Amino acid sequence: MRIWLLTLVLILACHHKRDQPMHEYTNDLIHSTSPYLLQHAHNPVNWQEWGDEALERAKKEDKPILVSIGYSSCHWCHVMEKESFEDTAVAKIMNEYFINIKVDREERPDVDQVYMDAVHAMGLQGGWPLNVFLTPDQKPFYGGTYFPKQGWVNLLISINEAFEKNREKINESAEAFTQNLQAKESEKYKLEGTSHQLSEDEIDQAYKKLVVKFDKVDGGIKKSPKFPMPSVWQFLASYYHQSKNQEALKHLVFTLEKITDGGIYDHVGGGFARYSVDEEWHVPHFEKMLYDNGQLLSLYAAGYKLTQNAKFKRTILETVAWLKREMLDESGGFYSALDADSEGVEGKFYVWSYDEIVSLADDDASLISAYYDVQEVGNWEGKNVLRVVKSEQELAEKYQLSIESFYQKIDAFKGKALTERSKRIRPGLDHKIIAGWNGLTLAGLVESYQALQDSTILKLATNNAAFIKDRLIKDGQLNRFPDKDMEGFLEDYAAVIQAFIKYYETTFDREYLELAGALTKRVEEVFYDESENLFFFTSDQSANLIARKKELFDNVIPSSNSMIAWNLVHLGTHLYDDEMIQKGKSMLAQVKNLIPQEPEYLSNWAALSMELADSFPEIVIVGPDAYEVANMLNEIFIPNKIISASKEPSGQSPFEHKTLMNGKTTIYVCFNKSCKQPVTTLEEALIQIQE
Repeated sequence: MRIWLLTLVLILACHHKRDQPMHEYTNDLIHSTSPYLLQHAHNPVNWQEWGDEALERAKKEDKPILVSIGYSSCHWCHVMEKESFEDTAVAKIMNEYFINIKVDREERPDVDQVYMDAVHAMGLQGGWPLNVFLTPDQKPFYGGTYFPKQGWVNLLISINEAFEKNREKINESAEAFTQNLQAKESEKYKLEGTSHQLSEDEIDQAYKKLVVKFDKVDGGIKKSPKFPMPSVWQFLASYYHQSKNQEALKHLVFTLEKITDGGIYDHVGGGFARYSVDEEWHVPHFEKMLYDNGQLLSLYAAGYKLTQNAKFKRTILETVAWLKREMLDESGGFYSALDADSEGVEGKFYVWSYDEIVSLADDDASLISAYYDVQEVGNWEGKNVLRVVKSEQELAEKYQLSIESFYQKIDAFKGKALTERSKRIRPGLDHKIIAGWNGLTLAGLVESYQALQDSTILKLATNNAAFIKDRLIKDGQLNRFPDKDMEGFLEDYAAVIQAFIKYYETTFDREYLELAGALTKRVEEVFYDESENLFFFTSDQSANLIARKKELFDNVIPSSNSMIAWNLVHLGTHLYDDEMIQKGKSMLAQVKNLIPQEPEYLSNWAALSMELADSFPEIVIVGPDAYEVANMLNEIFIPNKIISASKEPSGQSPFEHKTLMNGKTTIYVCFNKSCKQPVTTLEEALIQIQE
């Protein structure tokens, strides 16, 4: 019996050994929890994580540092790894002459921000992978993005020779770049901070500056590659709300339709890719990022509130379904990204051959091919990236279908295609759960619920809010990840606070408004720079880098300072905290003069400036139907409102002295703490709001 058991153990051990991939090389990244760093753990390069050990080693050995920054779903990061970092000859040069540090930009956006700014200061194009060469004391002297193998080898040799023979010049150059990084934003951008108020003419000027960049053929901003840039279109929605400029609404709707019709949108599974490589939104860079999809939910919710466009509703529902199916952790948090590649090929999971589509569509092959631009030779590199090129109404008429029957056929095809696609090898999932990106997604879910009143969406939002509250907030501090004792960056606090405010204005669960207040106090304590009335990206308790940066300009994600300014104004209004409101206005005053000059990259600031150009309505609803009335009000696009609701009168702000009229649910519309005559119907309240 014992001999039999021993034999079984040995057999199982052998099988287990055979099942484990054998790796010739293993470096220090094997101890990381980051999926991106673990991808590089078996490179022959002696990679280390960013930290004291690697930085001290650079000083001790007096070697230049190569810091290589990327993220797990980055296609060109994978390409450079395969071409250069897996090559033993290249690795030998890197190991001999450099201290090699790998950084996951999603874990350490502070490091990424400093060295991305450095590359820009060098007059070079930024992007990922970001490869920057530093002196042993972390000061940058050269950098770039993706390098082909031979170019990379030549650069490594040149950098080493320069470091050995021209050390003094390298040090001078590094010092100059470092001083540029350390310059105050007020000096660099001539921030004056006089008044937060933008005139109507200045707001119009910002809009007109954007108009000349509009792509009238394919929507969005005329450029390639094309990023969705949600905050730009949120500004346009707010601008239309204030100005009633029909051209602004027309381009907003046109852009949202073009994006969701394009290949950047996953027509089979829902959700958006990060960007398209062309002007037509056709061929995406296939990675899907949580932060894009959270913001795009908010944007399409705004679009639906404004227009009741059925296409926007479908887009929201399909994207929420994708989040629930592919990105949701059982804890209620959402994962960060899906890779662009599967089986080593970009987009392989998402593209289709003509024969595959014909087989799936069966009798409807002609209709499906016409709708999704499916071609026998393919519409991209011999395959088909599905995109909508003809209107639903046009095709319904051509195939003698009602619009309802048309969509039934489309939905039937999508269901079959999704089932078939699920059999393929999936792109890699980055399972990091990031506080800020979950905040953006919570806001997107909340605003989608407001627009559609779909209880499934509210349940997802409620579970996600509880996850952030229970798993990411510890002793008054917001952590960036649930499984690491690492305080969040300003972008994490900004997005979560904003999401909690919006969650409160949807569910009226007071706990989340109070949590938003507590997190804001933490931000004011450890991030604020009183000398510039702005906030640092890192807390005063973070590890020191060569520069402590502030994020001013809106990009694919709004700048953390613009979000904090919005939070201070809205939260301060909720809490009757004038000091908080004034701090938000002071932040806006700092960048006010830049907004008309560069609205594309200050669009979130511009939206806040429009809110403050007029008094915004503070709406208090009290009575047995308060939540139902609030839901109806939230279905309407009123971007500058503050709303609170309670089923019963209360002594707590803002409900004190708010009584019911004749026992009916009563609506108080107030401006600057001065309330109009209370009313009992939504129609009466809307008239007061519009006045």
